[in-house]
Amino acid sequence: MLKVSNITKYYGDFKAVDDLSFEVKKGEIFGLLGVNGAGKTTTFRMIMNLIEPNSGNITFNGRKIDYDITDKIGFLTEERSLLTKLTVKEQMLFYGALKSLDEKTILKRLDKLLEKFGIQEYKDRKINTLSKGNQQKVQFIAAIINEPSLLILDEPFSGLDPINIELFKSVILDLKQKGTSIIFSSHRMDHVEFFCEKLVILVRGKSVLEGYLKDIKNDYKIKKIVIEGDVKLSDLKKIDGVIKAVKTSSSYEVSIKDESYCKNVFEYLKTVNNVTKFALQQPSLEEIFVSKVGETYGK
Repeated sequence: MLKVSNITKYYGDFKAVDDLSFEVKKGEIFGLLGVNGAGKTTTFRMIMNLIEPNSGNITFNGRKIDYDITDKIGFLTEERSLLTKLTVKEQMLFYGALKSLDEKTILKRLDKLLEKFGIQEYKDRKINTLSKGNQQKVQFIAAIINEPSLLILDEPFSGLDPINIELFKSVILDLKQKGTSIIFSSHRMDHVEFFCEKLVILVRGKSVLEGYLKDIKNDYKIKKIVIEGDVKLSDLKKIDGVIKAVKTSSSYEVSIKDESYCKNVFEYLKTVNNVTKFALQQPSLEEIFVSKVGETYGK
């Protein structure tokens, strides 16, 4: 288990991370979210023991993270970190050696992973000749060539088409099933919702929302009603308790202050003909994220 306990990190007078704590259990996918500059990358670097926190501590399975432990950590960075003039094979031999793997083990694992990602034919190709999507596959392989116990994924689907996103999802879920602890970071909230049971949202290095996703959604008061039918947008906006009403391509989405105002919308719909759908829905993580981050930045 990864345990991050009250870590704070300054760069000069700038506080990049502010008293942050969270835990990631074995076989758990944990979401670390925030806008650019929120402190995610600094947190990743502290977990990797690339930089030290000014206060607090980080342990993995009860031990302070050192070089022995970082050999069992994989890190897929948001930025490309490939040596593009090398071949795929040369790149993996280099990265694998950094993780204390012998050449035979590296090449055996590489062949299996190249097959899994459908790029066997690129083994002896230079990385700078590959497409952006295939480079992302190579970068992912580099992050897991050491069969990590802890894996950090920062925007893992960058440059991928929908087919390859599904491939990456299956690989991530397979790693989870095998017991890998995973920290997942993405600006795509739908991907976070797909993977993560627990999460932390950072603003200016400080946690502004944390916990299990299901609890976060239940505690968020603003709810959404989806309506299909012959209603008037102007009438929906006038209903007591309605915060916002918008028309999409196939329906109307009405945000209400809390669930108690649902009856007001329902009473209006009794006066309308041809209503084919009325559904009260939980807010999406994206709606919660925008609301919480916007609220914090407004202070």
